[in-house]
Amino acid sequence: MVKFSVSSPLDGLLDLACRDGIDIRPTLLRVLTDLYVQKLGHTAEEETQYVELALGLIEAVDAPTRAAVAAKLFAYAAAPEVLKQRLAGHGAQPDKFAAETPATDPPKPDIRPGRDLIEIFFAATARERCLILANLEVSEDPAPATVPAASETIRQLEVAALRRQTAEFSRLLERALDISHSLARRVTHDDSGEPIVIAAKALGMPGAVLQRILLFLNPVVGQSVERVHSLSWLFDDLSPATVARMVAIWREAGSAGRPVYESVHWDDEHRGARAAATPARHRVPRGGEEALPSPLKGRGRW
Repeated sequence: MVKFSVSSPLDGLLDLACRDGIDIRPTLLRVLTDLYVQKLGHTAEEETQYVELALGLIEAVDAPTRAAVAAKLFAYAAAPEVLKQRLAGHGAQPDKFAAETPATDPPKPDIRPGRDLIEIFFAATARERCLILANLEVSEDPAPATVPAASETIRQLEVAALRRQTAEFSRLLERALDISHSLARRVTHDDSGEPIVIAAKALGMPGAVLQRILLFLNPVVGQSVERVHSLSWLFDDLSPATVARMVAIWREAGSAGRPVYESVHWDDEHRGARAAATPARHRVPRGGEEALPSPLKGRGRW
């Protein structure tokens, strides 16, 4: 099973520091902590992933955010000691928080995974996305059932991908998943590939069809056989509950009537052919695929 060290670089977190002039590190730390404390226990690997991310973020966020996170972790029986010590070093008072909430009763999250989580997910690296998905699986929110798409819809999606007709693929995805147009485009154009995997799982798409879509739809993903394999393994590991929760979040964001950030670095149909001939780097941690953690079920493929 592939593992990564707590001392390894937190690639991608600094890239989240300032997007459009807004520091989202406080929100990232709050959301990850909310998701983490919903589960009564964690595997050693899950804890390592969370601790690595949280340690870097604690040093970068403001005092109110550290206090909010401390309140959750000091009231959580399985909180990592290294994080409690780091927070205590910043002035948090464990006794005060422990007295307010019984240690055996995990605190309820005050941030619902919604628009903030969408922005964080799309801005995150593959490593961070894996952690978010793993914690969504144990979320207390009920997971609404997803309805598989008609075989004709899946066929049309595959044809659009094979022809690199990204605008048509986005349109079909928008209708099939009942999500906003801008979010469908964002899923289609994502250079890491996890959103397409989530969409494929929600639609009941066969794994072989997903692989062909990954190879042709986005040249950034398709040029890496290892990346396609990793995404195929993620497809196998994703639970229906995780997929249902993420798709519900996507739909809720679209129904709220608020625009979702839309990537503009693609030129749809006109760029398809020339993009395939121009390699680009997708965002994964330094060290390539080997640096990624194992996926949701600990099968050691990432």
